[in-house]
Amino acid sequence: MTLSTDPAVDPLARELLQSVVDVARAIFGAQAGSVCLLDEEAGELVFQAVSGRGEESLVGRRFPAGRGIAGWVAASGEPMVVDDLGANRTFDRDFAESTAYVPTALMAAPLTHGSRVLGVLEVLDPAPQARAGLPGLDLLAMFARQAAAALRVIAERSPAPEPVPDRAAALGLLADLEELLRRQP
Repeated sequence: MTLSTDPAVDPLARELLQSVVDVARAIFGAQAGSVCLLDEEAGELVFQAVSGRGEESLVGRRFPAGRGIAGWVAASGEPMVVDDLGANRTFDRDFAESTAYVPTALMAAPLTHGSRVLGVLEVLDPAPQARAGLPGLDLLAMFARQAAAALRVIAERSPAPEPVPDRAAALGLLADLEELLRRQP
C-alpha cells in the first residue's frame, strides 16, 4: 500500500484526514491536532491535516522522521502521552517554536497498517481528564488505527472512475468511529 504525502494528490484522503483531526481534537478537548504521514523515501513526516492552532501554516510542512515525539511514535509504533512537555527530552521545542504554537502537553498515536507505521495522529494540549490515564491513550490509539484503516481503503481503491463506493466506505468507517468514541465515558 502506498500513500502519497502530497496533500494535493488525493482530495478524498485529505478530506478524511481533516475529519479525523477535527473529531479527535473535539473528543479530547484539545487546542490543536494533526496527522503527519511518513514519507519513507525522504525519511520525513509530513503534516497532512491540522486542526486548531497552526492550521493555516503547517499542512505540507516536513520534518525529519526521527525528530521529536511524533518521530519517536513513528519509530516505535507505540502511543505516548506527555503531561509536561517542558520536562520531556524527546520534545522538539525548537520545531514547536517555529510553528508559533508551543503546547504544554500532548497525546500521540501511530497510524498503523499491519506492522507498518503510516504516520502519527497527535492532539496538543488535550483536556487534563482526557490524558489522565490509559483509557484516553487507548482511545486515541484506537482512533488512529481506524483512521489508518480508512486510509487503506482509499489507497487500495481501484483506478476505475467510480470513487463513490470508496468514499462512502472511508467516510462510513470514520462515522462509525465517531459514534463509538462519543459513547465512551
